[in-house]
Amino acid sequence: MYQFSYSEIQADSVADAKDREGQLLTRSIELLDAARKAGPNSHEAIEAILFMNQVWTALVEDLGSPENELPEALRANLISIGLWLLREGEEVRQGRSDNFDGLIEISQIIRDGLK
Repeated sequence: MYQFSYSEIQADSVADAKDREGQLLTRSIELLDAARKAGPNSHEAIEAILFMNQVWTALVEDLGSPENELPEALRANLISIGLWLLREGEEVRQGRSDNFDGLIEISQIIRDGLK
């Protein structure tokens, strides 16, 4: 029978959560890259923006939760970044922007910061 301390299980849970978040951000980046190549009025763009919105809506909700253990200043910064991504994604969706590069670059920075 295995015995693990609570701190070991908690550390694994945090590592697993970071890994899942990284995978979601990587998938979002892949979709945004395909959308950039296909153009802002493409099916790929709609799919990429929808996926990115789902990911960042969930992340912003989690960051705003009192149970989130990240430092408050970091949480506030990440929420601001998430809200910018959501607004910029809406600008792309509405045809007022084609800033896929900005969406991709910021997403990559956040994903790489999880490591």
